[in-house]
Amino acid sequence: MTRSDLVKRLAAANPHLLQRDIERIVNTIFEEIAAALARCDRVELRGFGAFSVRRREARTGRNPRTGEPVSVPQKLVPHFKTGKELRDRLSALEQARPNPSVSA
Repeated sequence: MTRSDLVKRLAAANPHLLQRDIERIVNTIFEEIAAALARCDRVELRGFGAFSVRRREARTGRNPRTGEPVSVPQKLVPHFKTGKELRDRLSALEQARPNPSVSA
């Protein structure tokens, strides 16, 4: 789902709100999450998951084209951990789907 798909779905579910207001709300939420991560804060959305920042140590990688060793510096990367409610909902979906690898 893209950001515009999310805005369209929210607009359909909330016909009393203008689409431009929904776009502003969605953009504000994403900007606040990004700003919190830039400050190395943790963002938790109960039932959905938590965004945090993890440090990747410096390492020696390889150029895939030449195979030559390349120094990769230390960096901060975003990390997402799903919440229990989301994991449970996904597990329920997986269990409800027929398994295509099992023939009847």
